[in-house]
Amino acid sequence: MKKDPDRAKLAFERPLVSVDVAIFSVLEGELRVLLARRPEGEGEPHPGRWSLPGGFVDVHRDASLQACALRKLKEKTGVASPYLEQLGSWGDAKRDPRGWSSTHAYFALIPAPAPAEAGTAVAEWVQADEAVRRRLAFDHGEILAAAVERLRGKVEYTSLPAFLLPEPFTLPELQHAYEIVLARPLDKSAFRKRMLDAGFLEDAGPVSGASGRTAMGYRVRERARPAVFPRTFRSGE
Repeated sequence: MKKDPDRAKLAFERPLVSVDVAIFSVLEGELRVLLARRPEGEGEPHPGRWSLPGGFVDVHRDASLQACALRKLKEKTGVASPYLEQLGSWGDAKRDPRGWSSTHAYFALIPAPAPAEAGTAVAEWVQADEAVRRRLAFDHGEILAAAVERLRGKVEYTSLPAFLLPEPFTLPELQHAYEIVLARPLDKSAFRKRMLDAGFLEDAGPVSGASGRTAMGYRVRERARPAVFPRTFRSGE
């Protein structure tokens, strides 16, 4: 017996489903996150307030949540993220005045944007801790705080800061990226040994270092996932 397509329809309302992305970069010696200004049209929730970049899942274009996150990242930055990780999900009946909604949050790491792209009327790269203290739209302040905590926690034992740098980069540049994210200095000799022993870097030939001297450049050998160290930096440099 052929099923009636009308009877096959779901008998309950569907929640609004979106994806939001905390996009991090190191810019002018700071860990920064990209914020987008909400539109001010009629019926728009939180008009003009800053928020994380994101939007609703497009069932015709997005084959998965990650595909949606990658699309939003491309739309907002013009680049594909060297690193994208799912952070978690938030949802309830009150987070969006338009109805019951859920969002699936990701965080992304990209190399520093060009200075001309560092701030506009609709998007701005904001120091991460300052951004957390802002009154963001929806529950994006809570989501961003979780993203900053996740990033700093994982940097203690992984190679994540390498995804914040354009390649090739030097070991001093990589150490500086770690120190910016962790907000504390690291021992130079211990850091160098840990990076080279981990085996996630490959030589890229001599490059000009920050002081103008020639130094060895490096690239990430495998970009599918970060390297994991056997102990955290806090347990001993």
